[in-house]
Amino acid sequence: MSISFHTEPTDIGTTRLILRLWTPDDLAAVRTGVRQPSWAVDFPAAGDREIVEALAARPEWLDRFGHRMVSERGSGLAVGSIGLFWPPADGVVELGYGIVPSRRGRGYATEATRALAEYAFTAPQVHTVSASVELANPASVRVLEKAGFARVHTDGERVEFRMTSGR
Repeated sequence: MSISFHTEPTDIGTTRLILRLWTPDDLAAVRTGVRQPSWAVDFPAAGDREIVEALAARPEWLDRFGHRMVSERGSGLAVGSIGLFWPPADGVVELGYGIVPSRRGRGYATEATRALAEYAFTAPQVHTVSASVELANPASVRVLEKAGFARVHTDGERVEFRMTSGR
């Protein structure tokens, strides 16, 4: 997979996806429920709406190491969201993601997760990216495994994964 990014606020591109920063117009459209022609039919999902509400309270999550919309490179349609819960704590930053049901099973979540984790490591204060998912969601468990994350802890309901930089 080819991943492209710069250290300036910019899109993160993969072979099939663009991870782009949320714009004020994107946030307003999700908040008000005004459908956009650049959205997949089932975007935003409940998780996307929750993130938009969280972003209103945590504007620092909107910087270049924060949250992004996931769009298909070919169609240009928004199909999910992904983000880093900034700032890192002791070099560890948490990652969260969601892809709308109509686009699941295509490897988009894995592709976006791998790309954003690699991008996170361009921040000098980040050495580990973590993610926590419910064991009852085996698809999310597989996303993290396929993206190269290692399982580090399970408490019976949730499992925590980590990816560490090579530096």
